[in-house]
Amino acid sequence: RRVKIWNTSRIYVSSLRRYLNESYKPEFIELKKWLKDRKFEDTNLIPACFPGTGRGLMSKMSLRDGQTIISLPESCLLTTDTVIRSYLGAYIAKWQPPPSPLLALCTFLVSEKHAGDRSPWKPYLEVLPKTYTCPVCLEPEVVNLLPSPLKAKAWEQRSHVREFFSSSRGFFSSLQPLFSEAIESIFSYRALRWAWCTVNTRAVYMKRPPLLCLSPEPDTCALAPYLDLLNHSPDVQVKAAFNEETRCYEIRTATRCGRHKEVFICYGPHDNHRLLLEYGFVSIRNPHACVYVSKDMLVKYLPTTDKQMNKKISILEDHDFIENLTFGWDGPSWRLLAALKLLCLEAEEFTCWKKVLLGEIISDTNEKTSLDVAQKICRYFIEETNAVLQKVSRMKDEEVSLMNQLTLVETLRTEELKILQASAKALITLQTAFT
Repeated sequence: RRVKIWNTSRIYVSSLRRYLNESYKPEFIELKKWLKDRKFEDTNLIPACFPGTGRGLMSKMSLRDGQTIISLPESCLLTTDTVIRSYLGAYIAKWQPPPSPLLALCTFLVSEKHAGDRSPWKPYLEVLPKTYTCPVCLEPEVVNLLPSPLKAKAWEQRSHVREFFSSSRGFFSSLQPLFSEAIESIFSYRALRWAWCTVNTRAVYMKRPPLLCLSPEPDTCALAPYLDLLNHSPDVQVKAAFNEETRCYEIRTATRCGRHKEVFICYGPHDNHRLLLEYGFVSIRNPHACVYVSKDMLVKYLPTTDKQMNKKISILEDHDFIENLTFGWDGPSWRLLAALKLLCLEAEEFTCWKKVLLGEIISDTNEKTSLDVAQKICRYFIEETNAVLQKVSRMKDEEVSLMNQLTLVETLRTEELKILQASAKALITLQTAFT
């Protein structure tokens, strides 16, 4: 959802925000015609380009609480039903084991994109991103600049998509009679990766009844042309669902929006790691953003002579206190401090470990020691983040082709640095009570 080219025509300024009306671009004129043929015509929203978020939808008039932002007819949605009714249906029906709903959607996208002008879905395909910035699309040297927990998930994602491609090659080969070109040149890894990212980043949730010709995995994805131009903001509230009576996918806003402002929806209360992993972007001043502390980092500044350390770690693991330990805008999370308090228990205090996990104070010494360790971990992260930011800055000068990817990492790391600096201040305040 990032716009790469700024057109100098039709620049509007409102409330000190600059945006470009994009409804006059040929691809959007064609998309509007295509949507109108499918019984959808929108008079409230128009495509525009905004600073910070790129391409999105702008309101032509003020929107009130509870107002329907968009109501997209079922005829505009791309679902597994669309695929099964197409020329691919017969091939899907006879393939064993049955393809997954995701594979059906991805296959259709690749095939229709290859069809070009012959595809009835061309107006929609033309406005889809040509490239994505999910970790699966990032260069390895860029992935390695991500924070450790996110880096591990990024490599998992890359492995998952590669396996998805490898396991689907037999099915793709069965489609050869549909094409004059070699099937390998059409259903390449790059093509499938593009389709996977399209579904993963843009599909709306729409539960479908299971189809016998598809695997029993949940069939919950629908691509929603035009609606999927709406960008994410953690500060808005919406209700989104398929209306069985109107047979439309509808979004209602619980947040007001002024005239000539970008209209947002909320993809969910996601932190920036999740947003980057699933959608390929980072949200500035995201209230859900945080910095994760791994198990290795948790014990980095604890004495190696503690004979009870392994037992303490086992207790944390058994009680689900080893994951989701974070620094946030308000400081270290309660879970992180509880884990550190347990790890910092003296030998004579160890029998009180249950009280720690219930939030009780064991001793001033335990409180102070755990806060000191938290401060050391926070300082380490600040130093590491600064070092990565310096490396990213150098790479932006040397690797111009990676500019967009490096800027994404830079944005993520800069946000995390701000969170860590806020946490460091909060820790000083907490430590003052024990000075």
